Parts: sequence; structure tokens; C-alpha cells
Amino acid sequence: MKRFALIFFLIMVFVKLSGQGTYLPPDRPRLVIGIVVEELKYDQLEKFRDRLGENGIKRLINEGTYFKNASYDYMLTQSAPGHATISTGAEPSFHGITSDDWYVPLKNELINCTKDVSVNSVGGSFETGLHSPVNLLVSTFSDELEMASNKKAKVFGVGLRESSAIFSAGHAANAAYWFDNTTGSWMSSSYYIDALPVWVNDFNAMKFSDTYLNSTWNLLRPAKDYFDCLPDSNSFEAGFNNINYFPYDLKKLRSKNVFSSKNDYSLLRETPFGNSLTTNFAIRLMQNERLGKDDVTDYLSICYSATDYIGHRFGPSSVEMGDAIFRLDDDIKNLLTFLNDSIGKKNVLIYFTAAHGISEIPAVLEKNRIPSGYFQQNQALQLLRSYLNAVYGEGNWVKGYSERQVFLNRTLIEDARLSLDDVQKKVARFLVQFTGVQAAYPYSAFEANDFGNGNLKRIINNFSPQRSGDVIVILNPGWVEKETDYVTNHNSPYEYDSHVPLIWYGWIVNRASVTRQVNMTDIAATLSILCKVPYPNACTGEPMFELFR
Repeated sequence: MKRFALIFFLIMVFVKLSGQGTYLPPDRPRLVIGIVVEELKYDQLEKFRDRLGENGIKRLINEGTYFKNASYDYMLTQSAPGHATISTGAEPSFHGITSDDWYVPLKNELINCTKDVSVNSVGGSFETGLHSPVNLLVSTFSDELEMASNKKAKVFGVGLRESSAIFSAGHAANAAYWFDNTTGSWMSSSYYIDALPVWVNDFNAMKFSDTYLNSTWNLLRPAKDYFDCLPDSNSFEAGFNNINYFPYDLKKLRSKNVFSSKNDYSLLRETPFGNSLTTNFAIRLMQNERLGKDDVTDYLSICYSATDYIGHRFGPSSVEMGDAIFRLDDDIKNLLTFLNDSIGKKNVLIYFTAAHGISEIPAVLEKNRIPSGYFQQNQALQLLRSYLNAVYGEGNWVKGYSERQVFLNRTLIEDARLSLDDVQKKVARFLVQFTGVQAAYPYSAFEANDFGNGNLKRIINNFSPQRSGDVIVILNPGWVEKETDYVTNHNSPYEYDSHVPLIWYGWIVNRASVTRQVNMTDIAATLSILCKVPYPNACTGEPMFELFR
């Protein structure tokens, strides 16, 4: 009788535990979701953390593993290199996406990192469809997932920007979708698909873009929730047509000269509604493509770009940026609600991070007596051309300037029988004399050298003989390049541009807070181990061992 009583007791305990939902997670996640925000500094998230809702980003933090010291270890912290680094687990010197744009001497033109004239537009305007991962030189985690599953895994990328969707999705994806400013719809290119699926056409037909742009951007929260932001109306921000205070009548703004016609939907990118549209489209994609509905691991990247445009126009301490973060929190809440209800937390692995940070507006720093300023690159380039004409004679010695890189006319230099190294060094010595320039390095100095840490190592991690400029300019902390429509920028190795939040959530992830330094290349390595697929072929990252306990 005692033996039967013990057996009965054990059965009842098992039944009770089963009723409470305690069960082992699957061997692999059914769905991996990569959430990458463009322009979200670590300290921005910490600043608003206590005011976030309980079921959005705070839920990721409270129930997941929060890496508080994650950063990029290269010089040019831009959007495209950030997405490519996360997906490949490699530095830009390996994956080839050294910047958003670079100059091609043989073609005498500046090209976008995803530009590909060999493909056709699918579902949108002609120019916006000429994009593919053709310039990404290595494989991504999602590529390895596809090959390991014999193409049974479903892989997609979604983002307002072409580069964010494409580099996050990879070479072998089922599709990457991005937003078309001309039609206000989601589109792709013939690299991935021949025609838009019916569900994408149906989504586009609902004209959500028009609905958003016919609305008003008001504050989401009471004014007291923005107490540590700059005053709503101030002299530091660019705003829209010099309007930099709430509310923003988007319909009226769209009719102004900056956003000139009803066939221009670019304003949507510069409001939080661009992120909301991205969330809605991603949820519709998961529903129609049935992601996470079988035992083969699927992958979806969701890239939020609106915060980047808002940060450039209003700065990281603005009420507008605060509101964008609150609204992003709501988008994440909607996403998590859908995932937990339709697939289940134990079947989904999520990582949440950012592609880069952003600098404070120089005028704000100056008001607080912190050294800062704008580097007038156009003036510097004009003076550089005059200097080279004086030294070497009249000629088009400088082909172009982009992303803090000077591209020289190597053909002219060779025809003049000049030493390229000598010209590069002269250019570097000239540029370093400008106010706000910390250093200027000829890239030839890094072709056959290895440096330990610091800025020189970060330059090496950004260096590509085929795509990098002849001279790279490093500005002092707090200094940014002057842009016509914007008041601040990123694109430096400093903490405010390179230090980003990184949170893992779902599946086997436990609640933890980690303060050790991790490189953003570690994400792909960690995903590969967790999902039991090979590393991307140029991966240099290390698995984050805290997730394996």
C-alpha cells in the first residue's frame, strides 16, 4: 500500500506540474527574430527604462539576458556596416561593407552599398528596386541556416532601408522587403523574387502609409514623462521646415517643399509611424508565411530605421526622440504579444540590439561648455584641392569625399609618376590641421600592419583595399560632420556611437544581467551554436557563454 501511495503521489505531482505548463523547451527554437534598431544608444534605453511599459522592451530586459557592455569595434559606425556585422559575425574588413556608400574609381561614381543594376524592381519604383546583397562578400547566419536545413528554413528580412533588410536577410533568403518612398508600398528586387506574393499586394492595397501621413504626430505620453529631454521648442533642432515642436500635422508638412508631392512618402521614415508600419508588416509576414509553425528553425530580421532619421533631425535628447522610443516600446509590445500568443515564448529566440548610436548635438554640448563643433568637410575639401594644385600643379587630384574618407585620383597620380603613398601622407598632414580633426591617416599605412587596440585597430577592422578611401579623417569627441538638413550624426569610434544595448529573450534564455564587454560580432557566433548550424564563413566572434548555462 505504501508503494502504491508513493506512486500515486508522484503521478499527482507530475500532473500538477504539467498543468502549470512546466515542460522542456524544444531542441532548437522554431523561430529566431532579430530586432535591430538604427540609432539607439545604450544610455538612451537606460534613461527611459523605468518609464517603459511592462510588456515591451522592459519585458525583454526583465525576462531575458541583458548584455550592458556590447559595442562595435570598428571606425565608421554607420547603419549598413552595423547590420552586416551582426549578420555575418565579422568586421567590415572581412564582410566588405565598410560604409553606407563608397567611391568606385574605375566607374568614377559614388555607389550605395547594396546597389545592383543587374536586378529589377519588384513591386515598387525602378530605382528603389536596384538592390541586392551583391557587395556582401561573406555568408550570414541566415545563409548557414538555409544551407544546413537544405532550404527548408524560411528566411526573411524587413526594414524601411534597403540595406538593413538585405544585409540582415542575407544571400540565400526567401525575400527581403523594404519601403519605397515613391509608391508608399513594400517592395523587393528580382534577386529574391519574381513577383510580390498576394499577401504583400493585399497589405500594400490597404494604404497604411497614406493613413499615417494624413494624421498628426502628437505626444504619446503626458508631458511629465519627457522631463529629462530638451525643451520641446528650442534653437538646437532642425525640425521639419523649421517647425520643431509638437504637434506635427503630417498632412500639412507633406505638402511643403521638403516633401514636395503626394508621390513622396519619405516623411513617413522620419516619424515613429515608420516603425509602426514595419511592425505591422512583419506580423503580417509571419502570419502568411507561417513562420515558426514546424520543427525547422525559421529566421526573420525586423529593422527599425525611423529612430535614425529622427535622431539626425532632432538629436538624441529631444522630446521627439523620447516619444519615438516610447512608441517603439509599444511596437515591441505588439510584436511580443503576437509571438507569445501564436508561437509561444519557449519556441521563439529573440535578440534586440541597435546598429549604432548617435552623437549629441554639438550646440547642446557647447551650451554646457563641453568641447564640440561641426567639421565643415566641404570647405576642407575645397582648400585641400587648392593645396594639391599648388604642390603638384593644376589637376583633379581629389575624386571625392564620403563618410570621412578622401578618395584620390589614382590614375592622374600614376600618370604624373608620383608616389601614391607620398600624396596620401601629404593629404593626411594637411587635413589634420583643421579644427575638430583629431587625426588623419593614409590607408596605405594599414595594408601590411597590425595594431593592438584603440583607434588604429578600429581602422584596420574597417579597411578594405578595394572600397576604402585613401585617407580617413577622425574627428575629436563631440564633433560631427555638417549636414544640410540635420543637426547631428554618428560614424565615430566613440562610446556614444559604438555602445549599444543587447538583449536576448525567449526559448532557453534565463534572466540575467551581464557587464563584461562583448563585440557585436559575437551575435552570429552565438546564434550558430544555439541553432546548431555552421558559423558564417568569415565569423570572428565568440559565443556568449552566459546563454548556455
